[in-house]
Amino acid sequence: MARKKHFTKATGLYFFNIKMGHNNTITISRATKEAAEYAFSNYLSQKKDAEWLGKWDGKKFVETEWKLAS
Repeated sequence: MARKKHFTKATGLYFFNIKMGHNNTITISRATKEAAEYAFSNYLSQKKDAEWLGKWDGKKFVETEWKLAS
């Protein structure tokens, strides 16, 4: 039986997922876009399977496109 996630999505936070195996996905949140992009890019540099979700506005994710800052 799959375990349920024990958190709520707070409005205004940025979220991304890290896939760590077949059925193991970790959802990570950060308060600012800069902090979220920094953490997300670090996971990508470690060759992790990461998925950018974006900013949660209470009903859906906005700012769902992630671009590498040059």
